[in-house]
Amino acid sequence: MSEEKTFICACCGEEHPITERTVVEDQSLCRDCAAKRTVICDNCGKLILRRHAVCDENRSLCLECYRQYYSRCEDCGRLLPNYAAYYLTEDGEEYAYCEYCYEERMHNSIRDYYYKPSPIFYEVNELPRKKENTVRYFGVELEIDGAGENRNYAERIMAIANGKFEHIYCKHDGSLEEGFEIVTHPMTLRYHLQEMPWVEVLTEAGKLHYYSHQTTTCGLHIHVNRKSLGATEREQEETIARILYFFEKHWEELIKFSRRSQRQLERWAARYGYKDRPGEILKYAKEDRGCDRYFCVNLQNDETIEFRMFRGSLKYNAVIATLQLVDRICEAARLMSDEEIKEMPWTSFVLGCHEPELVRYLKERRLYVNEPIAMEEEEI
Repeated sequence: MSEEKTFICACCGEEHPITERTVVEDQSLCRDCAAKRTVICDNCGKLILRRHAVCDENRSLCLECYRQYYSRCEDCGRLLPNYAAYYLTEDGEEYAYCEYCYEERMHNSIRDYYYKPSPIFYEVNELPRKKENTVRYFGVELEIDGAGENRNYAERIMAIANGKFEHIYCKHDGSLEEGFEIVTHPMTLRYHLQEMPWVEVLTEAGKLHYYSHQTTTCGLHIHVNRKSLGATEREQEETIARILYFFEKHWEELIKFSRRSQRQLERWAARYGYKDRPGEILKYAKEDRGCDRYFCVNLQNDETIEFRMFRGSLKYNAVIATLQLVDRICEAARLMSDEEIKEMPWTSFVLGCHEPELVRYLKERRLYVNEPIAMEEEEI
């Protein structure tokens, strides 16, 4: 009497009768492993390993059928026959969408959190450019809350800001309860002052019953391009180190300027911690804290550094003064040596500030060397 033939299952490693063998992609599987680890392609009927299949909640496909006949919706991940997909071109690339997501994207003016279009760089008396130069650009992220993540409201704000050129777009932000984030393309400080219709945008947001300062959720974040901080990567790193040192040395004054509480800063824009030299702070920030963006100066972006500690506001003077302060800090860090930054007191720094919006704001916050002045009105 001949012995029953057996085989070793490639998955569980156990011996089984040959009659229970299923061969899938040149692998011999037992009956139980085949049931757990294989699927049938819904297009061609081929049996394939589950780990090699392309799946959604409704379909399982072999890789060949997926590549030839199907697409995946860029937003919801649903598998679509190519004939049923809707296509949009963004930044020179074509993306597939299901009908529902296509309609949502075509009519939804509030983009998802990960939306990041190719930046458009704006300068006064210059045509918008696709690539930056060494000029300093400022990209603003202003969070507003309280009146809902309302696409019609977002469209009204964008209609004011975007005339001949696209200056802003709006994004979902999970940290907001009933609002969204207004994001500008990178602009020079002069462009923000002369061409970007900030007064009208902020006024419209207020009319729509949004708030920014009077919330516990909203911030005003400012991105600055790294190329404006030095001619070489080494010079840029040295400037960034002095920026971090400035924040540590003048932390108390910057808290007053930011209009945030210490507790809020610990959550959203914490300090790195004082070190004796600027380079030591940068080294600590990059080695021990570089994986986290919730610091006063976020270093995670390759092209920009992000100033995160400022509270949101719908007051024009507060927004402009914050941009001017960031510009002054960057310029001081770029031009000064490590020793000069270390020795410079706050009074000397503010005496070099001559921009009327910044000087007024410093006086309002009792951060200027002269007599303070009264607030114009309550923050919104």
